[in-house]
This record gives sequence, structure tokens and C-alpha cells, in this order.
Amino acid sequence: MTILKTYARLWSDDLDRALPLLEELTGEQPHLRMAFEEVALAAIGDFLVIAGPAEERARYGHGSATVVVDDLDALLTTLAYAGAVITTPATPGPTGRFLYARHADGTEIEYVEWTPELVRRIIRP
Repeated sequence: MTILKTYARLWSDDLDRALPLLEELTGEQPHLRMAFEEVALAAIGDFLVIAGPAEERARYGHGSATVVVDDLDALLTTLAYAGAVITTPATPGPTGRFLYARHADGTEIEYVEWTPELVRRIIRP
């Protein structure tokens, strides 16, 4: 199992107001933009902006980062060995599959296995 990308999570009321500064700071345009349930998401550089009403954003606030891995199933073995607890089991999502895990130290992370097309487009262009 390999980590392909790690995103710092940023929380915003308005995605369109958050992106211009991040575009200037990173020198990039968003490489991923989508809606998921009641929030809007954009990935730019090493940031994942999660925008929408505070009560909707709060549903995802337990995750301190989003980590893209190449093999979610192999990750489960590593997490179990390290004493992590799966708080959201592997679930299909718009970019592939994801899960949430609470590490033994209490840190909670969202892990995502992207579709091969996204990996080709974003990680290995």
C-alpha cells in the first residue's frame, strides 16, 4: 500500500470565494471539483476545500486530513495491525472508495482509493 497524495482540509462557507486565493498561492487551478451529498469539494494543490453550510460540513469534521492510497484493502491490514478503528467502512464514492479510520492516538483520517482514471489524470499525468 502506498500513499499517493495527502490533502490538508480547509473548511469554507463558499467554495467560489475560497478558491481565488488558493489559486494564487498554489499557482494552480482546481484539479478536482464536485458535489458530495450537501457539500461542494475542490482539490487544489495539497488542499481539499470542503464548502457548504456549517451543519453539513460538520458531518465530515472528524477527519483531520484526506489521504489518497493505491490500495484500500491493503490499508485495512496496516490499520488493523496498528490498532486503528474503522469508523466508516469502505464505501463507494464519486472518486472511488473511501473509509474513515481512527488511529490509536485518536487522530481520524479519511482514506480514499481513487478510480484508475483519476490516478492517471492527477497523480501520474
